[in-house]
Formats: sequence, structure tokens, C-alpha cells
Amino acid sequence: MNPTAPDRRRFLKSAGLAAGASVLGFPAITRCQSPNSKLGVALIGVGGRGGSHVKATVDAKEDIIALVDVNENHLGGALGQAPKARSHRDFRELFAGRLDDIDAVFVSTTEHTHAFAILPALRAGKHVYSEKPLTRDVFEARKIIETAAARPELMTQMGTQIHASENYRRVVELIESGAIGPVREVHCWVSRAWGWQTQEEAEKNKDLLYTPDTPTKGMPVPDGLDWDLWIGPAPYRDFHEFYFPGPRWYRWWDFGNGTMSDLGSHRNDLPWWALKLDAPLTIEPVAGPPAHHDIAPASMSVKYTYGKRGELPPVELTWYQGTQKPAIWREGKIPQWGDGCLFIGDNGMLLADYGKLVLLPEEKFQGFTPPKPYIAPSPGQQQEFFLACKGEGPKPLCHFGYSGPLTEANHLGNVAYRAGKKLEWDAKAMKFPNAPDADRFLKREYRDGWSLDA
Repeated sequence: MNPTAPDRRRFLKSAGLAAGASVLGFPAITRCQSPNSKLGVALIGVGGRGGSHVKATVDAKEDIIALVDVNENHLGGALGQAPKARSHRDFRELFAGRLDDIDAVFVSTTEHTHAFAILPALRAGKHVYSEKPLTRDVFEARKIIETAAARPELMTQMGTQIHASENYRRVVELIESGAIGPVREVHCWVSRAWGWQTQEEAEKNKDLLYTPDTPTKGMPVPDGLDWDLWIGPAPYRDFHEFYFPGPRWYRWWDFGNGTMSDLGSHRNDLPWWALKLDAPLTIEPVAGPPAHHDIAPASMSVKYTYGKRGELPPVELTWYQGTQKPAIWREGKIPQWGDGCLFIGDNGMLLADYGKLVLLPEEKFQGFTPPKPYIAPSPGQQQEFFLACKGEGPKPLCHFGYSGPLTEANHLGNVAYRAGKKLEWDAKAMKFPNAPDADRFLKREYRDGWSLDA
């Protein structure tokens, strides 16, 4: 195991959990503030994915206490489902006001403001569910990991909904049971090609949200949108349709981290879970255009190396996005799935997508009997969270002690790409010993009025 890595197993132990608690879990130590044993819920960001959390809260018959959104149109729609809820444009006002009737907080803002909503909620003793990716950068992820670890009684969850699927569970069971032997190599790829690219590439990739470059002139702000609040801690820039609405914003370094941290939350989650990954030893850019100063790339690839984890051998994991694909895929030696995760073991291969898997070569595994399922089915990520908060279910699988380090690793892929060199990672010190100039990509300066300090 990497001796400098923030050990997930040590995190679980510090939270009072036994090994394997990410699967089995333990009831929450909590009480609902509502006299009818319902959770009091505040939702920050109620459009898009946030709207699904409003609906899930209503369907679960929990009490919506407060709604927050910088867009009055989103706020109005959500208030139609919870007319008695308090409402705010600025989530800082929520945390400065009454909180004793709130048990849990959902955060569904753009990722560049996630940490600013998550941390005050944790510090106030609230359970927190946040959409993925958990943060905008490595520094913010580490701050959330440490804050959550200090409050083990609080339930947390990152919204990687596919983690709740039956297919992912079967993949993990096959890998853990040794169906393909020890795994030393993994390849994960997605064909989404959104981000910095030429117009010719964009047309070929059918990128309907093609972004040529940073706009030089602003546009009128849409009615109902508080643009200054939307910008939040990022450097101010005038409104433009290239930034808003979603998912356009996620291409810009100031607001997101492109496909790597977004879809990496789903795709890299599978090897992270199945292989018990922790902090990488090195991260190396493999392919992609020169880094743009403002826009994340459409196509690129990076390679991670991980050390031994207990009895598990070292492993290399390579990430590909856009037009990049593994050599074994390009050579036609595996099924030509547009998106996938390929585990290469000593005794075979396993190829998986969200809803399907295949053991390769298929002729070798004819008649193979998979292990009896042992990872309990999930009621769904939101319901997992609600039940855990009320002490009626296990600890959520994607708690911040698991999803925080996963988020860090995904961000490190972008850091290596932007730095343009192989990086050695000292996870404990949060530095690159061989490339201190790359440390600048781990965090950012915040606009006046925005701080992560308590």
C-alpha cells in the first residue's frame, strides 16, 4: 500500500466502522428534528439534478424545510412542490439563519460551489448529500474528507447513482472472487467529446455545445438568474450562453473540470470499488492536445499507477475520453463498446458498462458459474441516504470517506494533463515532489466574500 496515501480503511476505523463497512454499513447515530420522525431537508440547487432530489424528497414523504437557488425560475418550480419551505437565493443566508429544524442538506449546485455549501452543513452537524463530482479541486476534496472524518455520526453521500446498480455489484463480486485472477491493468473510456477542440473535430464528434474559445463579449443575463451569485467564488466574468445553462459550464476550469471529473465519478468508481484503490503513486498524461488555459479538453487520456493494497497487486489504470481509446479496443481484440471499463487479470478479462458485463475471452468462460451475489441490493442512492440519516439503514456506499478520495484521484488526472508531465504524488503532504510547479493546479484563489474557513 502507498505509505503516504490517506488510507480509506483508516478513515472507516476512525468513523467507528469495521472493515467492509462501505458494503455492510451501520445505523446512523441521529435523531430527526421533526416531531413526526420525518427528516427536515434543505435543498441547495433545485434545477436539473437538484429537481430530481426535490422529487425524491417529496416521494419519500420527508419534510422540505428550505430551498435555495440562484435562479428564481428553478426556485419557483420547487416551491410549487413545497410551498411552506423557506427560500433563499444565497445558501450563505441559509446557514446564517435558523438550522435547528434541518437534519439533512442536498447540494446540487455547479461543482465550483459544492465545497462552499457542503462544509458549513457538516460543521453545523447536518447529514449531507452532494452531487458529483464532490468538489472542483483536490484541496477542496481533502478539506471535506477531513471534516467528514471528524464527524463520524453524520451520514454523507455523493450522487453517483450508477453505484446503486445491480450490474456494478456483480462486477465487484466477480473481481473480488478472483474470476479473472489478480488484476494488474484497467482501462476506462467514455466517448463523450465535449470541451476544447477544433470546429472540424466538434462536427465529427457531434458536439452540439461546441465552444470555440473564451468569449470576448458578454450577453444579457437571463431573467431570474443572479449571475454574480452563480459565479460565486470564481473570478468574475460576464454572462454568456457558453457558460449557462448546464452542462455547458462544466467545460470551464473555473467552474468544473470537464469530462474527467464528471464521468470519472461514474466510470473510475467501478475499479475504485472493485480493486480497493487509494491514492495513486503517479499520474501521467498519455495523449491529448496542449492544455487550454480556460477550457477542459474534449479528448485526452491519462495513466495512474497504484501500489499494493494488502494482498492486491500493484495496478495501472488508464483513463480515455472523447476520441481516445485503448490499443486493445482499436485493434479490435475486444467488443467495440463506445463506453466501458476493462479489467485485465492474470486469468482473463472482464469488460463492463453501466448495465452489462462480459467475461473474455468468451469461449474460455463458457459454463462459468459466477459467485452467489453477496453485496446487498440498493434501494437507490437517495433512499440509501434517507434511511441512513434516520438510523434505519446502513451507511451510504458513496460516503465522503469513499467518494472524496475518488474525487481527488479524478482531479489529479486533470492536473497531470494540465501540467503536461508525469507526476509523483505525495498524498499526505498534498504535493508533487518531482514537479512542484504543478502544485498550483491543486487549489485556487477565491473571490472576495467567499471562504472555506469556518
